[in-house]
Amino acid sequence: MMNQNTYQAAKTASVVLENHFKDLIRVAIEKGEQKIASIPKQQNIEAIINVAFWASLRKEEGRSPKISISFLSPEEAEQPLLFGVRLPFNTNTLVKLAPGIERAGVHLGVWEENGSIYIWGTTLTIPDYCFVCDVSEAGLLVIKHRRLYGFGKYTNVAVLKGDEIKIIDKQFGSEKDSPSVVTALLDLNSPCSLNNGVNVLIQLAVSMRKHQHGGILLVVPPNSSEWRKSIVHPLTYPVYPSFGSLAKLMEDYKEETAQIEWRIKLYNEVENIAGLTAVDGAMVISRDFNVYTFGAKISRKDASAVLETILYIEPVDGGEAKERFAGEVGGTRHLSAAQFIYDQRDALAMVASQDGHFTVFSWSEVANKVQAHRIDTLLI
Repeated sequence: MMNQNTYQAAKTASVVLENHFKDLIRVAIEKGEQKIASIPKQQNIEAIINVAFWASLRKEEGRSPKISISFLSPEEAEQPLLFGVRLPFNTNTLVKLAPGIERAGVHLGVWEENGSIYIWGTTLTIPDYCFVCDVSEAGLLVIKHRRLYGFGKYTNVAVLKGDEIKIIDKQFGSEKDSPSVVTALLDLNSPCSLNNGVNVLIQLAVSMRKHQHGGILLVVPPNSSEWRKSIVHPLTYPVYPSFGSLAKLMEDYKEETAQIEWRIKLYNEVENIAGLTAVDGAMVISRDFNVYTFGAKISRKDASAVLETILYIEPVDGGEAKERFAGEVGGTRHLSAAQFIYDQRDALAMVASQDGHFTVFSWSEVANKVQAHRIDTLLI
């Protein structure tokens, strides 16, 4: 089951991860939640991470594997695709199976019996809080779980890259002025319903990060033109009238309507809007999802001071909120977005870098300062 080589980070992280899932599932059961996943043991977590890591460094037909490994029994899955024989859980098997299971939403099901982990098949549906080890790229693993009631993006618990271990720490989202998109990603305001505006912002963030061109999304109050004072005029790509397809879609959501059709429409609209953030400049969108412009150049508001310092926060274990000079957080995109929030304090700015980094800028009434939440560990 285990490779001869041992991935040391697997041993280190597995102890923390077992306690995390144990507490998470215990609380859910105490609250009377149904169909909750089984608690993964430390040795099983270590074995899964170890094999997944070494498999991530192998290539099949010149491509690194991308696999979502879920720890659950066949009985816990809904309509599982069962293999006729149990397959050994090792790097060779994972690499061979990878081309057939790398599509989004497909989970490779693994389970333990008599001290050994085996592969039993695949499934599209897993129980709430199910342990998932996602092989994202060579040497990069993300430990996550399906959030309660299954709405929205899975909740990341840890990110392992080489010998670097980042355990997500929810305390950084517990401050009363933390932006809702951050608290939702940390699973602090679960459940986050499918048509919830915060959920849509998360999907936009994921899509922005995915296109890898970098971009800025400015979220401003509806029915307000104050944001225009922080934008260079004339607008390069104005949208007139404002594009309200996503807003209309959110209004039309009904619990009893066909979910699959609505979700497809939502996905397409998110991809459409997020794609335009790749154009140089910033997209401006209202909180109720009307698009005003894209490719806009941010400027300092008249008579406003130059932003000097911000509060930098990465929600990982061992991290701490630090005051930094604005120029230290990133390049021109980050600096202009931070200045925009300094001038437009009721707005939100989401910035994607070409290298995959993602930062959310908001105004902190508590600190009386622009705060920058680095959240790429939550979006992978």
